[in-house]
Amino acid sequence: MAPRKVIITCAVTGSVHTPSMSPHLPMTPDQIATDAIAAAEAGASILHLHARDPKDGRPTADPEVFMQFLPRIKQATDAVINITTGGSSLMTLDQRLAAPLRAEPEMCSLNMGSMNFALFPMLDKPREWQHEWEPKLLEATRDTIFKNTFADMEGVLERLGKGCGTRFEFECYDVGHLYSLAHFRDRGLVSGPLFIQFVLGILGGIGADPDNLIHMKRIADKLFGDSYQFSVLAAGRQQMPLISIAAAMGGNVRVGLEDSLYDGRQLAKSNADQVRRIRGILDGLSLEVATPAEAREMLALKGGDRVAF
Repeated sequence: MAPRKVIITCAVTGSVHTPSMSPHLPMTPDQIATDAIAAAEAGASILHLHARDPKDGRPTADPEVFMQFLPRIKQATDAVINITTGGSSLMTLDQRLAAPLRAEPEMCSLNMGSMNFALFPMLDKPREWQHEWEPKLLEATRDTIFKNTFADMEGVLERLGKGCGTRFEFECYDVGHLYSLAHFRDRGLVSGPLFIQFVLGILGGIGADPDNLIHMKRIADKLFGDSYQFSVLAAGRQQMPLISIAAAMGGNVRVGLEDSLYDGRQLAKSNADQVRRIRGILDGLSLEVATPAEAREMLALKGGDRVAF
């Protein structure tokens, strides 16, 4: 039996953290491209990408900004490019889909339900804000629903999945999201091999602890049997402990400055720092890292030659 390969996903910038929280957070297209390429060279086979306004670092859904870094990353690396459809909880669905529909990537994230997505607790830590929008965005999440209705999800599966041949990183923030995914499977709107990302530690979703990870895995096994691959991301300080447990449980892992700004007790100076950190842990567990070609085969992706950038 061939040894199991572990897929490392790197989420390069996201829309959760703000420029005042770390000087190392990639914001401009050049910074995002440089950091993503370095993460791929360090061993990430999937790059999960958001965009930011180059002027002040706020999240943006503008396809023109995405197109300033997507071709460059594709030219420099064979990594699978995975574009968010989540964007930010303050964006409309049409805004969130604009860049993926233009780029037609191999993969996109797909959030599996509406939820509270609370970032306002990050206001509790005193800091000097560089931009007025930063505390305003965090506070806005106190009274915002991250909207992903069944109609929304059906539309993404139809327009991006069926329309563009894109497959999905199904982001499940709680156990109920697994049942929603099973519903789409039962209707024939999605098919294996499914790539399910267990998301732990967002206020409004399931907490980041080993018991919850084990529970998510147990329910996913019951619902999907051997027709899925799972990966784990954990927010903040629980990032490395929980993804290490996930790897030992037979899963894949996600790192990146979207999920945690730290490498150990220090601010991570790049996404590649976190990739190297988890790669060392995987080596210690005698686990092999999947190449981009192996990740494409494991997840039945269409190939980097069939994207629109």
